[in-house]
Amino acid sequence: MGSLEVAERTTVGLAAKDPSGILTPYKYTLRNTGPDDVYIKIHYCGICHSDLHQIKNDLGMSNYPMVPGHEVVGEVLEVGSNVSKFSVGEIVGVGLLVGCCKSCRACDSDIEQYCNKKIWSYNDVYADGKVTQGGFAETTVVEQKFVVKIPEGLEPVQVAPLLCAGVTVYSPLAHFGLKQSGLRGGILGLGGVGHMGVKVAKAFGHHVTVISSSDKKKKEALEDLGADNYLVSSDTVGMQEAADSLDYIIDTVPVGHPLEPYLALLKTDGKLILMGVINTPLQFVTPMVMLGRKTITGSFVGSVKETEEMLEFWKEKGLTSMIEIVTMDYINKAFERLEKNDVRYRFVVDVKGSKIEE
Repeated sequence: MGSLEVAERTTVGLAAKDPSGILTPYKYTLRNTGPDDVYIKIHYCGICHSDLHQIKNDLGMSNYPMVPGHEVVGEVLEVGSNVSKFSVGEIVGVGLLVGCCKSCRACDSDIEQYCNKKIWSYNDVYADGKVTQGGFAETTVVEQKFVVKIPEGLEPVQVAPLLCAGVTVYSPLAHFGLKQSGLRGGILGLGGVGHMGVKVAKAFGHHVTVISSSDKKKKEALEDLGADNYLVSSDTVGMQEAADSLDYIIDTVPVGHPLEPYLALLKTDGKLILMGVINTPLQFVTPMVMLGRKTITGSFVGSVKETEEMLEFWKEKGLTSMIEIVTMDYINKAFERLEKNDVRYRFVVDVKGSKIEE
């Protein structure tokens, strides 16, 4: 391992200092590389809708200063003495988690994202009380268990959105046995996660219907993303014609919305899989579920194991993400645009190609 011993390692990132959510430069310390750690120079970091919730304290749990960003791709600068999976110079990824208890049922089953003691990559604290900070920064130190291998041949900037949005749709399809070709799936909401849903479902050989609140995105859904069908949720006739036609719906809408119109689209035993972070209660009448033995369920990102599996799948199928690359000085504008859904379909910040003025 290369030795980069320093008394106290520091880095610079862009942090929200209060619920205005405006990001400004912030210098902070990182731990030195421990035996199980990987020290990473960040090249790219995707912007996720949940970053917006966090910086603006929408969920009432934000602590400041906060460096967001959890779709991190970077280069290994140094590895700890116990690290054999990664080597200096390698390009790796880090997602939403940087810690877990390693002893509960979820951890033992390699689904550490469901560990009750999981540690988020930012806006959280390690066991020693040190605050975690995210990917809109020059460098980071992460335990090797939470670092993923990136298959050769995948473009690093393309990988960033896969580390959250990509695995978020891959994981439930894999877990609920929805990988076989010929299924009919619905993708509700065509944002960052929704566009990944179309790509992944099509790659599994599914017939894919995009469901949206207007026909604004019809052309891009059908022509750019390759969806088979497009439904506008307010089109009563179209929705009635599509009743009982879908095996599953991936519901990516991050704000309160009625569930009944979408439950009606599911076949018997169909699944409505909730993905949007919504802090208000959702409603439905029970016969909508009972009379078709339908399931309303949720799924949360994916494990490190599933992430690596999904990256291999992405490479094997030759898929690409539709992204807009921006520099760090554009980040506040990018969050403004994300709030208005004005992005096709994921911002990725070129951290390596940006200068953060302290």
